[in-house]
Amino acid sequence: MSKAPEFIPLSDIAVRAVGGAAGRHAALIEDAFDVFIETPGGGVSINGDSKGRATAKRVVEQLAERADQGLEITEADVRVAIGQVRVGRGSAPGSLPSGRRGQVAPKTPGQARYLQALAACELVFGLGPAGTGKTFLAVAHGAGMLLRGEVERLIVSRPAVEAGERLGFLPGDLSEKVDPYMAPVWEALTDILGADQFKRRREKGEIEVAPIAFLRGRTLSHAFIIVDEAQNTSRLQMKMVLTRLGEGSRMAVTGDPSQIDLVNASDSGLAHAVGLLEGVKGVGVNRFTVEDVVRHPMVERIVRAYDADAAKRGRSI
Repeated sequence: MSKAPEFIPLSDIAVRAVGGAAGRHAALIEDAFDVFIETPGGGVSINGDSKGRATAKRVVEQLAERADQGLEITEADVRVAIGQVRVGRGSAPGSLPSGRRGQVAPKTPGQARYLQALAACELVFGLGPAGTGKTFLAVAHGAGMLLRGEVERLIVSRPAVEAGERLGFLPGDLSEKVDPYMAPVWEALTDILGADQFKRRREKGEIEVAPIAFLRGRTLSHAFIIVDEAQNTSRLQMKMVLTRLGEGSRMAVTGDPSQIDLVNASDSGLAHAVGLLEGVKGVGVNRFTVEDVVRHPMVERIVRAYDADAAKRGRSI
């Protein structure tokens, strides 16, 4: 640690925001940059090596600026500021935010290729077995675009196969009807944004849930759209949702072709769309394999067993 801490004068409101309840915000900054933060009065003092002090100072200044504007500062805001400083504001496009477990980053070569495709292509198909991160990484990428202001909305759509897309008989409003089908996506967004920021952005309409059937007739502009569990869309539904792309929008379509729940599996729109669009300008296709499974090791063994059984029966998944 350096013997010359840097003192940053701040308003009382900014000091409280940087410190956070029980010093939680300051602790996050300390852990991120290996520094020590104190609040002696009239500002904050940062002690550490020169690089750590410089990066921590940038985070403190970002948070202080927001606090002085009257904006509430949450743990999610602190993590986002830390992530932005780490990657550098100039290289922010395509970067991923920090989640509750730290900076979101690819864990396998397949995931790295997927993120490269999401950054480079307007439409990306992520295909592969459970546990490969195809939905979580798409959510993280879309959340990053939303936080950086590159899109105005994050729209998530998923077929409700069990309800036949006829959700009217379920109790509650639209969100309450669809939420059970969206649980994996909501968990990912809560992990990345934090519960408070996720709730605020959803209430403001920046994060929207829309069953596939409800996208018909809409043009989705300046949005990042995620179509999850796409193997359970019909060919007509897939064509309809792909043609919703509007100005300034991007889309990620994720699914596992081996987990089709449709009555007529041959009507699945995912494989059909990939066959038609792979190679088209602006379209990326990333195929995950069992080596990309990052859940419990048992998941990888289960996928391998099912793949072996499919191969034995002479059919591909």
